[in-house]
Amino acid sequence: MVSFLHSADWQIGKPYARVVEPDKRARLRQVRLEAIETVGAVARDAGAAFLLVAGDLFDSPTPSASDISAVCFAMGRLALPVLVIPGNHDHGAPGALWHSPFFQSERERRAPQLQVLLARQPLVLEQAVVLPCPLLRRQDTEDPTAWLQELNWGTVPTDRPRIVLAHGSVHGFGPVDLEADEENPAAANNRLQLPSHLMAEIDYVALGDWHGLKRVNERIWYPGSPEQDRFPRSSDYRSGQVLRVEVERGNVPRVEPITTGRLGWHQLHVHFNGDDDLGRFEQQLASLLGDRVGQDLLLLEVEGQLSLQGQHQFDLILEQLEARLLRLKRRGHPQISADDNEVSEMTQRPGDPLIARVAAQLQQRLEAPQGEGDPAVARLALAELHRLVQEGSR
Repeated sequence: MVSFLHSADWQIGKPYARVVEPDKRARLRQVRLEAIETVGAVARDAGAAFLLVAGDLFDSPTPSASDISAVCFAMGRLALPVLVIPGNHDHGAPGALWHSPFFQSERERRAPQLQVLLARQPLVLEQAVVLPCPLLRRQDTEDPTAWLQELNWGTVPTDRPRIVLAHGSVHGFGPVDLEADEENPAAANNRLQLPSHLMAEIDYVALGDWHGLKRVNERIWYPGSPEQDRFPRSSDYRSGQVLRVEVERGNVPRVEPITTGRLGWHQLHVHFNGDDDLGRFEQQLASLLGDRVGQDLLLLEVEGQLSLQGQHQFDLILEQLEARLLRLKRRGHPQISADDNEVSEMTQRPGDPLIARVAAQLQQRLEAPQGEGDPAVARLALAELHRLVQEGSR
């Protein structure tokens, strides 16, 4: 029996280009580096013999020198062997980081127990046999596990478990099926074939590429990223963990997910039937985020309608959210529907004839037959005019 950790998709150096503020981007990048120390603590507590990283340790095949140094330093503090294969983001083609003199010198100096497996051949360890399937280019049309079907299994030791280490998607499951969205486009290649006759020779398959936890079957697992990096697309999506695996030759492995993630990635759908729902919305936010600042990201989906005053209150809530969240991603917006008192306040202003005239014209556009003008633009303009009037009256 051997106990080890299975992880993948650390993507150190991920730019988080859709996060506007540089300080928040830097925080997100730093948290991914800090996850290495967290994984090390899990390894010590679990008594792991080694750590497998199934691809995409870095977000790019040419990461910055500072990221390389930081990773090697953090890896060197783990105090256990670390076996890594290149993935599609940090592939092993000539010119990639793994071949650079700088990486090699930093690895030797700071993390000598780190091994990057670039050859598709068995690695016999004292506790297990590791069968690496590195990606040697970003999009590989050939199956990186194909060499296993040509392997003479009679030459592989039978007294210790056999572990495949690979990065890609398996038939019926992978990025094309579940992972792709507007921020994370799908890849058509890097498909892995693991037929039943091959699995009869293998005790565990440690996969990377899918950033959420997924059990393909009792012997094939994706651990997900140790620090979540995208909004969940389904209720059962789970990220921010590593897998502790116990396995021996010929038996079904025991797999235990252990939480490592620190940041909260949330999704909230809100429907406003009127201004009274703003209080309920604030209660939902309090339940979801508590008093935390700088530790959460939120995908907010909004529909329904608010009055002009309600829209103003909603904007203030969003302003506070933008300040405390690492990212606020919005989809949709409430329709603005001025009540009778608000219309009168805007259009009957003897002291402000210009504002009254503009408000009346905007209201006429809203009341015009369908197809004449753009009511959404008129609603936004009326809301902005109302905001200016409110601020001017203070």
